[in-house]
Amino acid sequence: MDPWTMEYTVNTIHERIKNGIFTQHAAVNVAKLVNMQTDSVLRESVTSSDITNIDGMGVVWGARFLGLDVPERVTGIDLFVNLLRMSANDNYPVFLLGAESEVLEQTVDNLTGKIENLVIAGYHHGYFWDDEEAVVQKIRRSGAKLLFVAVTSPKKEIFIDKWKADLGVTFVMGVGGTFDVIAGKVKRAPFWMQNYGSEWIYRVFQEPGRMWKRYLTTNSKFLLLLLSEKMRHFTRKTFS
Repeated sequence: MDPWTMEYTVNTIHERIKNGIFTQHAAVNVAKLVNMQTDSVLRESVTSSDITNIDGMGVVWGARFLGLDVPERVTGIDLFVNLLRMSANDNYPVFLLGAESEVLEQTVDNLTGKIENLVIAGYHHGYFWDDEEAVVQKIRRSGAKLLFVAVTSPKKEIFIDKWKADLGVTFVMGVGGTFDVIAGKVKRAPFWMQNYGSEWIYRVFQEPGRMWKRYLTTNSKFLLLLLSEKMRHFTRKTFS
């Protein structure tokens, strides 16, 4: 993982796009880190990325618990908005892929209304798995430089890793449920909850049926992984 700040991440991506260097971006939170332990395809997709940000205070706190220096988390939705603003300033066309058609169309309307000069070269809903190649060709023909894939994990990581050589873009990033937030379908946690790493509690209250089991399971497994790693560090230090 790349323990970077938001500013450094945006500047690095900007430079790579300017120089025509293809960049596959990934973001890691607690759930994804836990699932990577058993899902080899997901693990390969994430570890083969060019930039891997830490999205989630649980991972930030875990890294600091192990003595690693992580300045801040770089959330996917905030990075997405910052990259759209950069694209508008530099006239880089973007492509939006994912979500339901109504949500996607509302996302496009909201973004073009809020970000002046943003060029959306094309967009397509997230239910295309019977004909992935046609969607890949649509993205390629659009002339977009940046592609944002709003599909759940591990589907988005697998799709990006599978088709990255055929997409015709310079930068590709998975953004999960970001379009739902931009469209207003899902509310984001208040700023103070984001700062204190309790955004996940807000999500559980919004979608209790889907989220409570996920967070209970992954958070428990992550805690065990952390304690195990801390013990290994202690053992090495004691007997070295």
